Formats: sequence, structure tokens, C-alpha cells
Amino acid sequence: MKYSQKTLVRIAKRENNTKRNYLVVNPLQGKHVPVSPSKALALFSDLAEVVRGKYTGEKLLLIGFAETATAIGAQAAIDLGTEYIQTTREVMKGVDYLFFSEEHSHATEQKLVKNDIDEAVGRVDRIVFVEDEVTTGKTILNIISVMKKEYRKDIKFAVASILNGMSKEHRMLYEEKSIDLHYLVKTDHSRYGEIADTFAGDGAYKKCFTDAGEHTNYFSRIKQKVPVVPIAGRMDARRLVDAHAYEAACRKLFEDISVARTLPVKERILVVGTEEFMFPALFIGAELEKLGNEVKCHSTTRSPIIVSTEEQYPLHARYELRSLYDADRRTFLYDIDAYDQVLVVTDAELSEDEGVDSLIHALAVQNKNITVFRWC
Repeated sequence: MKYSQKTLVRIAKRENNTKRNYLVVNPLQGKHVPVSPSKALALFSDLAEVVRGKYTGEKLLLIGFAETATAIGAQAAIDLGTEYIQTTREVMKGVDYLFFSEEHSHATEQKLVKNDIDEAVGRVDRIVFVEDEVTTGKTILNIISVMKKEYRKDIKFAVASILNGMSKEHRMLYEEKSIDLHYLVKTDHSRYGEIADTFAGDGAYKKCFTDAGEHTNYFSRIKQKVPVVPIAGRMDARRLVDAHAYEAACRKLFEDISVARTLPVKERILVVGTEEFMFPALFIGAELEKLGNEVKCHSTTRSPIIVSTEEQYPLHARYELRSLYDADRRTFLYDIDAYDQVLVVTDAELSEDEGVDSLIHALAVQNKNITVFRWC
């Protein structure tokens, strides 16, 4: 068996979450744990293969869940040649939304751009929701309920997830509703909460921003040394996209980055994505690997996770940041190491100085050669 609980599951402890005290951290996913981007994308492609051929003759729409499954959904849609859209928690101008909730999450509100779903529903036969893990399936049932109320067309649904921890009762509910479940690994979550409680939570916690009114010259000096390079041609997967066109746009992004900056060869490189913006960072990282570099990739996240010193614990150092999208929002990056170069790839407008500064500050603790690329 290529994948198992042993290879894909690490148990971490959530910070101040009474609904669910644990978080399943996948060391190959490219979100929290730095990982080879090609290994992450291969994992996502393997999930696509589980779905391939199951719905011959049907036109599919894949929907990836923010934050953690946005890249999974994108790669799966590319492999299957479908349309793609991701859910979002960000505010977008000039659109209407379908709102639904993710009850166990630290940030419960999720939404889809209704304008795009209105368009897609008229031509697709089945919507496949893509997740990193499904535990109860309540979040997906929430959005299906919203869609069924909104649209009269009899749409079929399916779910594809890397991990499935659903109980027999939850699986039977899906079977009754004729919602197919596809996954790579079946997990047993019954002891995850108990395991999470055994960890001391004594890792390194670093706050990488100043409080209001304390913006110091230190941050300014760091930022002045870091080039911020705008790259035109952004395609936003928060809106409905053709997956192959999205892949082509990401390839053009990489090519434009290679023009803007001489790409390294045989160096140790970190590529950092930001929150929901994961896939382009992983794509660029995988292309840098093809040049002979040793590359790691992960992304900032809204998830406040306890860090701990135990060797078997997945995360040991937490860097608390301001969001590049909203300076009033806490975000985090975990386990930053030293690299020859660090490339930050984001689609944030970078109008939030505190967010940019805090991320650069965190990376600069161990790294001197940092470049920020903004896809715009």
C-alpha cells in the first residue's frame, strides 16, 4: 500500500478549540509541515486517480475546500481535466455568495462565489468536493443542503479526500443520500483527542509583529532588503476556472519569475504560499526541483496549533503573524529552517504592511536571501 495512517497522519493539538481538541497534520500535504512540493503534488494526483473513470460520460466540477484542500482540488482537477473552484473565507468585491459553515473549525464561515456556481450548475452533471480529510461529513452536507435549496436541477454529488475518518453511521447517511465517497486512506479518529492531550505544548512560540503603535525601524530595515516583485497575469481559483488554463497560468507565473530573477540551481530553497493561495507555490516549488534544487514548500495558515518538543510531534516552532490579506487576523507559519533562498508567492494586495512585515520578520530569523512575488 502506497499510503497509510503511518505515512499521512500526525496528531497535533488545537489551541483553545473546545469543539475538537486535535488536528490531523498530513506531513505530505504542503500546508503546515515543509515538504518536497513534487511529493505533495504526487499525493494529490494519486487522489485524482481514485476518481478517474468512475463517472464516464459525466461533466464534473471539482470544489476544493479552503484553506487546506485548495491545492489538492486544483491538482486533482488538472489531472481529471475538469472545471475547478475553491471555497473561500476572503471578502471579494462585486460577487454574491453561497454561505455555509464548517462547524469544528477555528473560522467557521465558508463561502462559494454564487455567480460562478450559477453558471456551472447549468452544464455539470456532478460536483465532486475535494478535502484533505473528512471526519463527519457535516461541512459537505451543509453546502449540499444550500445548493439543493438554491438550484432546482438534480445535481449529483461525490466526495474525494485524502483521509476518511467517518464512522459507519456517517457513511450510511451518505449512502442514503447517494453521495459517493472516494479516499486514499481510511482512518480511525477514536483516540486522536486522547493522543493530542498527551503532548506538553512546550515548543517555541514566536510573535513576529509589533503591537499597535510600536512599528519600529527594525521591521523597516528588514523589509527594505527584501524585493517585492509584481508578476501580472493572475488567475484566481476562488472564481470558476478551467483547470488546464489554471495550470497554464501557473506555468506562465513560473516563467515570468524566472525572467524577473535568475533561478537558482542546486540550492536549498523554501517556497512559501499564503493561506488559501497554496497551489501556485507548490507548482513553482516543483519546477524548481526539476532544476536540481532541494526544495521545501509550505504555507501560512489561519490554524492556531500548539507546538511541542516531543520528537513524534509534527510541529515544534510557531511563528505568529499578521495576515497579508487582513492585518487584524492572526496567521501562523510553522518550523521555519535556514535555506539558501526563500521565495514567497502570494496573491495578496500587500496593502497590509503589518502582514508583509511580520512574514518577512519570521523568515529573516534564519534567512537572508528573501524575495516576495505578488501575482496580480
